[in-house]
Amino acid sequence: MRIVRYLWEGEPRWGLVEGDVVLAASGDPFQGLRPGEAVGPIDQLTLLPPVVPSKIIAIGLNYLDHITEDAPQFQVPDNPIIFLKPPSSLVGHGAPIVLPQGAEHVDSEAELAVVIGRRARYVRPEQALDVVLGYTCSNDVSARDYQFRDGQWARAKGFDTFTPLGPMIVTDLDPRDLAITSRVNGTVHQQSTTAKLLFSVPELIAFISRVMTLEPGDVIMTGTPAHPPRMQPGDVVEIEIAGIGVLRNVAVAETLPDGGTFTWRLSRE
Repeated sequence: MRIVRYLWEGEPRWGLVEGDVVLAASGDPFQGLRPGEAVGPIDQLTLLPPVVPSKIIAIGLNYLDHITEDAPQFQVPDNPIIFLKPPSSLVGHGAPIVLPQGAEHVDSEAELAVVIGRRARYVRPEQALDVVLGYTCSNDVSARDYQFRDGQWARAKGFDTFTPLGPMIVTDLDPRDLAITSRVNGTVHQQSTTAKLLFSVPELIAFISRVMTLEPGDVIMTGTPAHPPRMQPGDVVEIEIAGIGVLRNVAVAETLPDGGTFTWRLSRE
């Protein structure tokens, strides 16, 4: 099953994808979707993030090559490194990624995202996939200068538009060995497979559910491979995962409502 959320007459709707056509769907993905009439080709609809999570749990340092080639200052972790991204950072396929004023180095990170299908706590790895609704593409956009300056990752990865997700959720997929690629303006920068995850999807679900209750619709972003590319205004950024499709967004420069500029330096006078 391939599930989308799309905008129709100003309202979000659920849809099921057959071929390249979206069928209007009643119900919801967690209780069951029932297909209805065709509403149009998927590339002619405004796609929304394919789920509305209560929380987005992201994983850092989950590919060995990302550590050894991009971040040698870090050690290979003994357990998954988890952090949270705000739901306000979500955007869908086709929406702009806004590069904040003041951020000089913003990267795109290709990641497989896991969508939770039912409430889960204390899940064992061998049963972990039973709580999964499906999988989608995600982009863990990261302002590197803030990430290293702050010493923690909330600001660097929490800006509005810093979590593109989509274009759809695919339910009948095996997450163990999916090719994952990122491109900027057609040039490949990241190319790997989920077989190289240091901690597998079942291990991540088991570990996270030992910390917090997972709710239907929650998203787990599983980490990025080596060489996440830097973005500039105007860049077309694509995340492709085998069996799911291509998540495409365009980077744009931030424009403040008053047309001015912004500095992070706070006056203490």
